[in-house]
Amino acid sequence: MQKPGYIQYRFSFPLLFWKACRNAGILCVFGSVMTAAFAQTPPNTKEYTVTINDTTEYTLQLAFDEGGQPLYYFSNLFTPVCLTGECKPVYINFYWDLLGNYTRFDFPKGAVLTRMDHKPFKSEDYEKLQDILANTHSLLKDVSMEDLVGKGTENLADSVDAKAGATLKTVKNEVIDGAVYTCYTLWHIAHGKVVTEMQRMTESFKTDALLHRFLSADNHHYQYWAMERVMDAEGIVRTDFQSDMQQVIRGKNIFAARFALQKVNASFFADSDRQQWLWETYRSAGYPLQLVMLKKMATLPLKSHLTEQAAQQVATVNREQATLLLKALAAQSTLSAQTLMILADQLSNENCAAEVYRLLEVCRPANRTIRQKMTHYKQTFHPIEK
Repeated sequence: MQKPGYIQYRFSFPLLFWKACRNAGILCVFGSVMTAAFAQTPPNTKEYTVTINDTTEYTLQLAFDEGGQPLYYFSNLFTPVCLTGECKPVYINFYWDLLGNYTRFDFPKGAVLTRMDHKPFKSEDYEKLQDILANTHSLLKDVSMEDLVGKGTENLADSVDAKAGATLKTVKNEVIDGAVYTCYTLWHIAHGKVVTEMQRMTESFKTDALLHRFLSADNHHYQYWAMERVMDAEGIVRTDFQSDMQQVIRGKNIFAARFALQKVNASFFADSDRQQWLWETYRSAGYPLQLVMLKKMATLPLKSHLTEQAAQQVATVNREQATLLLKALAAQSTLSAQTLMILADQLSNENCAAEVYRLLEVCRPANRTIRQKMTHYKQTFHPIEK
């Protein structure tokens, strides 16, 4: 997980906060300007200074590949950790993806994190810290630093919970014992306002090449971001990105595939080849995605070759799938004679015969053979009360 700390990080708190930490004798994490504490910057980076407010400023680096495509953001955090006026400088590197989603942390050589009594973190502490920072829905999101410790906690030690306020007890699983402020501060850096700035900067690098790359990425955040930019409000997909959208629908991420299916306009599946592709994708997809595809088919004007294949499947799938297949068929303005004949053949299957019969009644087929099969079903297998 080790990478050189290319990035400089600037983060400063008001002087009053710093004095308050010293007077209270508690763990205090804050940043100050770092100018030259880390390894040399790699050649393929671009530096950004991001001002969050009057007292907070970030210097980020955006890494690029050899082809000039942006890869990720990263930053170095300098944090004096203070206890009763004693400070130990700590260095940690943060990494985000191109949309500002926190991914991981690491350290320059020899750097460690410590608890309030300056005991170094154990391996399990680092693992828990990664879990804390990766949790975008952490309870730390809605907690203020003042809420974490109650009054009268001037001399905190390992038994921090003994004198802590109710809020700290609530978020106990969201922090590491003896490093409450460290967890709080690092989480708010990882998910703070700088994320919006990273998103804004990435938007300035938006090109067709980047959109193609995002749509084929394993990162689902990238896929959602790109899909929203290659489809308009009606779900019309730009011509150059239609094959990318098919890859998303047939991809490994079921959630991205479902999003694409739900958002894409029905015209995307207007031609015969695209409908056949959808059917083949349905046949090979996992069950949850199959249900999404069947619901999508109910919104499409299906070609005859697809309604025939759907009719053949009615008797071979479970009740939930059969119901959705029949809904898709019922949504069509007309069904071919061959489709109706295939459905009539399903009247001998008790698992789906009743629903098939109701659909055929609505369609009012003129074909004599189909009418005979319907009459036979009505009189022999499942008489319907008048």
